[in-house]
Amino acid sequence: MEKLDLVEIAPNANPPVCKILDHGKYLYEKEKKRKRDAKKQSSGQLKEIKFTPTISDNDYKFKLKKAIDFLKNNHKIKFSVYFRGRQLAHLDFGYNLLNRVKDDLKEIAKVENQPYREGRNLTMIVGNIKSSGK
Repeated sequence: MEKLDLVEIAPNANPPVCKILDHGKYLYEKEKKRKRDAKKQSSGQLKEIKFTPTISDNDYKFKLKKAIDFLKNNHKIKFSVYFRGRQLAHLDFGYNLLNRVKDDLKEIAKVENQPYREGRNLTMIVGNIKSSGK
């Protein structure tokens, strides 16, 4: 005869639910299901893309293309505009740049955190419309 165990499946039910099965196999299947469910839940990572307020148009387009790839892979993106020296006197260049990013990505991205100042940086966090619309 096989070595089977009496396993309590639902202890909170009235009456409690039990099954006769191989306990080791039951634990293995339960862990496998938990890992599979956890894999489906992953919302991606936070990626960072840095700009300077005087970024050239070609560099901007390249970084925007990278941002679109990240969004398609369900990653959130932290856009940072970092200022050096006297550039800090012209924060409006940074705000204009982040607004341009927002406008260019409005079809596929949703702004989760509006642009805010963080030391010498202006920061904005953007997520995929599909993943943030749940």
